Amino acid sequence: MLSIRCPEQQTILSGGLITQIHNCRVLRNHAIENDDVWFQDGRIINPTSLYGLRNPDVRINGEGMIVAPGLIDVQLNGAFGYDFSFNCNNVEECLDAVSRGVLLQGCTAFCPTTVSSMPETYHKVLPHLGRRPGSLKNGAESLGAHVEGPFMNPKKKGAHELSCLRTAPNGLADFDNCFGLDNLRKYVTYMTVAPEMEGVLDAIPELIKECEIGISQGHSVATSKISREAHSRGANMITHLFNAMTDFHHRDPGIVGLIGTENGIIKEQKPGTVGQPILASNTGQASVFYGIICDGIHVHPNAIKIAYKSNPAGIILVTDAMGAMGLPDGHYRLGNMSVDVGSKSELEGNPRAAVIKDTTTLAGSIVTLIECVRNFRKFTQCSIVEALEAASLHPAQMLGIQHTKGTLDFGADADIIFLTDDLHVKKVLVRGELATSETVGFISSQ
Repeated sequence: MLSIRCPEQQTILSGGLITQIHNCRVLRNHAIENDDVWFQDGRIINPTSLYGLRNPDVRINGEGMIVAPGLIDVQLNGAFGYDFSFNCNNVEECLDAVSRGVLLQGCTAFCPTTVSSMPETYHKVLPHLGRRPGSLKNGAESLGAHVEGPFMNPKKKGAHELSCLRTAPNGLADFDNCFGLDNLRKYVTYMTVAPEMEGVLDAIPELIKECEIGISQGHSVATSKISREAHSRGANMITHLFNAMTDFHHRDPGIVGLIGTENGIIKEQKPGTVGQPILASNTGQASVFYGIICDGIHVHPNAIKIAYKSNPAGIILVTDAMGAMGLPDGHYRLGNMSVDVGSKSELEGNPRAAVIKDTTTLAGSIVTLIECVRNFRKFTQCSIVEALEAASLHPAQMLGIQHTKGTLDFGADADIIFLTDDLHVKKVLVRGELATSETVGFISSQ
């Protein structure tokens, strides 16, 4: 009779079907090596505990492809004709469509993002944008909302509606009046604020403590001194670096200067605590993370390369995509703003872009996350590992979920993508289930 040596063995032996992915190259421990991936009941398992006890029930031939963790987008305003801030009366339909659509692109988890809105909008939409597990039915996992605004600087409002912007002279009470603190606790993962606005700087540690959310700096004219102070109080993320913030200056680099910050400032984070500040002085992680829209339009490739060389551990690729992503040229919505999508002769290179109607103001992007990964590798000449980790491991680290997301370590969720060497997604698994147009049931709104 075989004896069970540990609880892990017993759990695996008594669990569901075991799947082995073989004949592949696996991204694990910051390297791509010939290896297998085993999973069961939606989790990666350690096959060494099974030798001689149980064989895989299903074997998937990786056909020599790269097998990597699913991508994570922490700034996604909408896609496929849907917008999380505009579709107030059908938010569930909006979330379902976007989640299923981006899953097929290789994005297995994301933060649904709202632009600056009126309080009644937040009270309507936030209860629908909380955490929701990934599955064939749900699509990509919702990691909880990213609330971008409205506590931002009017001078750097970008595509946000001026009439919605606010200050916080009464501190936490003003955030309560805008969102409802209970909504922040239950449904929001992180928030973008301008720390120089009245009352915001002092509210940062209170928001982190009382609501257990992360804080990002953005849409701001904060000086280097103020941005460093915000960082020391727990704001460990920068929203779309270079966009909607003071230009870099050698005497006062502003928020951009934070990417040169040394590790070891912010309090250590407990594993699995979403939205809490995180430190990596002894772990190789960054203490400052920064999002970059790597579509070749929002940020010049050379600027992306400079940022990456300054802080490779902190870079997070984001799409900042809006409702036109995945759809043809036309007229769309970003919150209450009208957006035109098409070739823009007024922009260098005549790119296809999204701008606020009758202006040249960029209104989010229409790029996919895997396109950002390919662009990032092209712009910086970084390795395939670095390119993929910038859209998987790093966002997971920023959110404090790096033990279950952005990794193929044992115990992590079986959110897996199969890629060619030129980084095109060929197959997607969510919690170990194969996602296709048929199994997900994705139908575009147009």
